[in-house]
Amino acid sequence: MKTAIVTDSTAYIPKEIREKLNIHMIPLSVIFGKETYREEIDITAEAFYEELKVKGELPTTSQPPTGEFVELFEKLGKEYDSVISIHLSSGISGTYQGAVTAGEMVEGVKVFPFDSEISCIVQGFYALEAAEMAEQGRSAEEILERLNEIKKSIRAYFMVDDLTNLQRGGRLSGAAAFVGSLLQVKPILCFEDKVIVPFEKIRTRKKALNKVFELFDEDASKGVPLRAALIHGNIEEEAKELKAELEKKYPHVEFLLSYFGPVIGTHLGEGAIGLGWYKK
Repeated sequence: MKTAIVTDSTAYIPKEIREKLNIHMIPLSVIFGKETYREEIDITAEAFYEELKVKGELPTTSQPPTGEFVELFEKLGKEYDSVISIHLSSGISGTYQGAVTAGEMVEGVKVFPFDSEISCIVQGFYALEAAEMAEQGRSAEEILERLNEIKKSIRAYFMVDDLTNLQRGGRLSGAAAFVGSLLQVKPILCFEDKVIVPFEKIRTRKKALNKVFELFDEDASKGVPLRAALIHGNIEEEAKELKAELEKKYPHVEFLLSYFGPVIGTHLGEGAIGLGWYKK
């Protein structure tokens, strides 16, 4: 039994890692006026943030057409018995539902859509683990069992410089508590019940980052093996420095460096930073 692993572009897994682990990727898109760019294919994260500065307007975002899922699943069906398709939270995008619909339309291959209930490289953690297991010849059912186990320990928090884009795009739930003090705080956000919610209001960027690191320490200080990732919105040097500090403090943790690409960057904005992790 051969199982293929699919995820979407918002997992922001570097191309070389996707290719090494044979992870198949379906792209979401950002739209500037009449120009549509498939992220990770037509536009890089760096080019996107440059485009934002030049255009001075917020693009819209778009999930993959169902037909693209059907095409990919049918192609994979020629080589694989089953497909596990891992996607960003169904609470903020219809991408997962697109995979469900397409999975019901194809024949000759079993499709198992998986709602990560989160996004970015933290969503990518599921794909990485699934791909590693698929390479070992594990069945789709065994892989899904492990993915559901990961869900119990996965945590992620992120800080944005400005909530405007999230609110404008309708991607922030429970924002009422923040209204009236948006300019004075650096909000920490997280995913809860599949949607992005405010976690805590903190006055300065430094204090907000320290709070995120405190939350990480609650798990990391126990000494159990973790896989973690620093995620940044076009502030790579700062993220690299923070990653180096964490690696020094927690030698038992495997750290990755990732980024908020075009689709998620549209909503979080430049300067956002996040930290996600789970028990290996």
